Amino acid sequence: MDRRTVLAGLGSGVVGVAPALAQAPERTARQLAEQFAATLSAHDIAAFAALFDDGYVNHQRSAAVAPQAGLNPKETSVGIFAARLTGIPDLSVAIEALVASEDRCAASFIYTGTHQGVLLGVPATGKPLRFTSCDILRVAGGRLVEHWGMGDVAGVLAQIKG
Repeated sequence: MDRRTVLAGLGSGVVGVAPALAQAPERTARQLAEQFAATLSAHDIAAFAALFDDGYVNHQRSAAVAPQAGLNPKETSVGIFAARLTGIPDLSVAIEALVASEDRCAASFIYTGTHQGVLLGVPATGKPLRFTSCDILRVAGGRLVEHWGMGDVAGVLAQIKG
């Protein structure tokens, strides 16, 4: 076999291997916060769940949302937002403010929609809702791995009960 044949064979092998080795670029903290809002606004709970690492840790504790027995933090967080989409089927999420570094971001999210299903144990009222959350997200490997934050649960309850 001559050198041109060997080089041509190696070249075609490298081309064939490159797509398999190439990966989509990792999402930055800013991009993940933006996708967090976008997937919820699109009501795409599967795409929303895909933003989270399986080892995700949620440092937020809430008296309004008790931990679910047998569910890991990722499943619990996805379940909370799935319930929110059920209670507010026209939910829209926007970012009011965002500060990002290499592996973390802090964001103020604004949630708007109409209370059309059970939300936080309260049956549908048909009332318009607007509430916020402030969240700090840590990113590794292009996924959400940690969360600290607080949401305005009291404000939501005041709007739907008041």
